[in-house]
This record gives sequence, C-alpha cells and structure tokens, in this order.
Amino acid sequence: MEARLDLDGNPIRPITICMIGAGGFIGSHLCEKLMTETPHTVLAVDVYNDKIKHLMEHPAGGQPHPWVGRIQFYRLNIKNDSRLEGLIKMSDLTINLAAICTPADYNTRPLDTIYSNFIDALPVVRYCSENDKRLIHFSTCEVYGKTIGSFLPKDHPLRKEPEFYVLKEDASPCIFGSIEKQRWSYACAKQLTERLIYAEGAENGLEFTIVRPFNWIGPRMDFIPGVDGPSEGVPRVLACFSNNLLRREPLKLVDGGQSLRTFVYIKDAIEAVLLMIENPDRASGHIFNVGNPNNEVTVKQLAEIMTEVYSKVSGEPALEVPTIDVSSEEFYGEGYDDSDRRIPDMTIINRQLGWNPKTSLHDLLDSTLTYQRKTYAEAIKKMMAKPTATS
Repeated sequence: MEARLDLDGNPIRPITICMIGAGGFIGSHLCEKLMTETPHTVLAVDVYNDKIKHLMEHPAGGQPHPWVGRIQFYRLNIKNDSRLEGLIKMSDLTINLAAICTPADYNTRPLDTIYSNFIDALPVVRYCSENDKRLIHFSTCEVYGKTIGSFLPKDHPLRKEPEFYVLKEDASPCIFGSIEKQRWSYACAKQLTERLIYAEGAENGLEFTIVRPFNWIGPRMDFIPGVDGPSEGVPRVLACFSNNLLRREPLKLVDGGQSLRTFVYIKDAIEAVLLMIENPDRASGHIFNVGNPNNEVTVKQLAEIMTEVYSKVSGEPALEVPTIDVSSEEFYGEGYDDSDRRIPDMTIINRQLGWNPKTSLHDLLDSTLTYQRKTYAEAIKKMMAKPTATS
C-alpha cells in the first residue's frame, strides 16, 4: 500500500481504533472503508456483528482478505462490561457510535433513550479523558431542535432568510419542546453528552471531535421489521417507506409529511469521517455537521420520489393510492413533537476538511432501494425454504 498523506502532506501512520457500535449501519460502512483503503486496525465492539461478518470470515474457496487480522470483534455491552476500558487503553482513537436513535422510541421508551444516549456514554468519555485517548463521538442533528423560523407566522418573510433556518455548529441555539413532549428525550440526552465532552476538553484536555449526522442513508440502514430486524418497532422514515414499498402498502405520511429534511449518502458521509480520523490536527476540538443541504425535500416529496424510484428498480407499477395520511399521535404515540426543517451549514467542515457531499437524492435512493429489495427477496426465499412442522 502506497504511503498515504493527510491534508497537510504528512504521512498517515497506522493506528488502532476502538469502534463502539461497529456492527450497526454506520459502523459497518466505516469498518469496510478502514479495511479496504487504510492500514488501520479496528477493535469492533458491539452486541451484534451480522453487518460486519463478511469482513472477518474467510471468503469461500478464495484467498484470505488482505486485511486479515486488522479487524477483531468483541461482543460486549458497554453498560456493564469491564473490558471496555482495556480496549480503549489499547487504542489510539475511540469512535462512539452506540445509541438508541429511532424516533418512535423517543416517545415510548424515553428512559431507555436517555440512559443509552447519556448515561451509557459517560464511561466512554471518562476512560478516554483519563487515559489521554482521542474520542470521535457521534451525536445528532436533533440537538438543534426547532429552527428560530418555526416560531414565526407561516407567511412571515423572515422564514425564508437563511439565518432563521440554516443550522450552524458554533452559532445556532438548541430549541426543544416542553418536558411533556418526550420526543425531545433523545436530543436532550445527546446535547448533554456533547456538553460533557466539550467540558472535558476545556478542563482536562480531552482531544475530541463531535459529529452531527443529518440523515445518513444507504444500504444496511435501520431494519425492515420482520425481515432483517425485530417484528415490533418503527424504523426511521426512509426505512418505513422502504418497508411499505416492499410490501406493496401505501406510504404513511405523518401529519401530511410537511416536515423538511435533507439526506446524504452513507458513502459520502464515511469519506468525511475518514478525514476526521486521519487529520486530527484539523478535526480535534470541532463539531461537524455532516449532511447534504442540496438534497432537501419534504417528507411527502420523499415519498413521491421513492415511489418513482422503486417502480423503476422493481419494474412494478405504483399503487393507485400510494400514500395515506396519519396523525403523529396515531403513528408515534402521545407526546410526539417535531422539528420543521434541518439544513446543515457546511462552512466549518468545508474549511477544516475540504469535504462536500457528491451523491444526488435520486442516486442514493436508487442504491438503497436496490439493496433493500434484494435483502427482502433473499429473506422471503429463506423463510419459504424452512421446513414446516408435520403432524
């Protein structure tokens, strides 16, 4: 492998990374990137490894992977496993991806949400600080809460001004709903963890980077209930819509699908994370928005585009009634609330790391829906092949 250089022209030395949550959507793509394009070693920590098994198993009838030995899986739960500190001590960098990050859970499982996103993160932050280890912590764009513009009348001209809706890491306020709106349990827990990490940096010299993802999309995201995940539960919007399309069901638009969101392709986003890993002098001490402001649509528009793309991918005609409206209370339960719009400001990540997303919304949906359809078909085939009990 040729010598690789950082953004300032310095050779990149191989490091050992403790990746907590390596078996999830983001973790699996990051592990792939690190194995195929870098010399780094990954200590992959998670309770499941289904999405990274292919990186550790010997290819059938072929040569071992060129990265054999550079990824090691540790099955542990960070809530109660004493091995965690040892793994962090063995590493140069810890990446914390562990979280409950499914909107339906924020309402129905607020205690689990708060514990997972704040309490369970405390030892990770402490071990990194006490052992002088660098930390990249994954937060969320939800820490911004509602935009300033959302409090203005709908026809107010200032709602169209960027300073009233574009979200800046170092300037935008974090505005949440009332305590009764338990939907904000996730955002509050994530924000408090950010504040803890920032304080550890200021008082104890913790070397940190905080990542705020804006709807990262791609293969292996979330789950299709009853197919590649639990039968119960409601995944995030794109996985919900994928599930409806695969099952030939109308897509459910919560409160008419008027909320605006941006979406970024997972492979573009992973490029940004790799730049953070390999350019610590440029990334440390910073919070980074990682999203694609060019891919903004309403949830209703997303449903329409996904229906169109899926028809192209599958060759199946769209349903006569492709969408139905449901209330947020019916879909998520009492106490749900939402943010109106999330547009990431890209100034800091562009200045520090020179990163910009590349993939259009249509292209990322094409890739994702193709993968989801293949996964669904394979799962149905396996279920059909299972022997049935005979009397």
